Amino acid sequence: MSSATRTLISPATLARPRGRAVYWSVFTGVVVLFTLAFLFPVYWMVTGAMKSPDEVARTPPTLVPEHWHLSGYTDAWDLMQLPEHLWNTVVQAAGAWAFQLVFCTAAAYALSKLRPAFGKVILGGILATLMVPAQALVVPKYLTAADLPFLHTSLLNDPLGIWLPAVANAFNLYLLKRFFDQLPRDVLEAAEIDGAGKLRVLWSVVLPMSRPVLGVVSIFALVAVWQDFLWPLMVFSDTDKQPISVALVQLSQNIQLTVLIAAMVIASIPMVALFLVFQRHIIAGISAGSTKG
Repeated sequence: MSSATRTLISPATLARPRGRAVYWSVFTGVVVLFTLAFLFPVYWMVTGAMKSPDEVARTPPTLVPEHWHLSGYTDAWDLMQLPEHLWNTVVQAAGAWAFQLVFCTAAAYALSKLRPAFGKVILGGILATLMVPAQALVVPKYLTAADLPFLHTSLLNDPLGIWLPAVANAFNLYLLKRFFDQLPRDVLEAAEIDGAGKLRVLWSVVLPMSRPVLGVVSIFALVAVWQDFLWPLMVFSDTDKQPISVALVQLSQNIQLTVLIAAMVIASIPMVALFLVFQRHIIAGISAGSTKG
């Protein structure tokens, strides 16, 4: 005998016309309020770049620009050298994503399915790094990048200085391992019976089944590099190689406020587009642990 599901509003109340009207009125009001709360800051930034400098600093502020100016965006594009710095950011983020996806996936697969000796000890050591504050690792990481052990070469002012440290991401590795742990073992054993080796199973079976979690890990990896400020600031002393997060601060000294706002809007467009394109993978990744054997 199934137990009745308790809800805030009973089905009998929803069956009445007045109950439905109240329910949908409250529901619509809550949705509108949350939409305004999330979209209003975006609107404020986009329209703020179209105002004059005097209007931006006016008190009380104007909700709609008195005169619409697109010069803030064009000036930001030219004066702050946005194409160059955006390209630097794309190169650094794409390289960190590729390195992290390859090595974290391989390590997670090995710890989950190959079960090496002392695998639990290794996993415990990896997870222990999550308890160390990121700020405490900045100086050792910088000294290592400045003089790479054994090779005695410097990774400063080099994209490798961003790519290689990004590989050591314990959170994404653990996320991948937990997903691999829940994959149906019957499917993997069937592939091995058909003669597939460990790498073949990983490439042809595990990775196609892991698209949701790989999408989530990809977004985490790209966003982490795109919004990082302290580490790129330390790695790239050459201003021509700095990413957009560092360039916006370094070049904002004698720039009008409207131009700076426009530059921030342009810099945020790629990440917004990334979320819109991969939102299906984000939702699928949230329920990735529900795979059944």
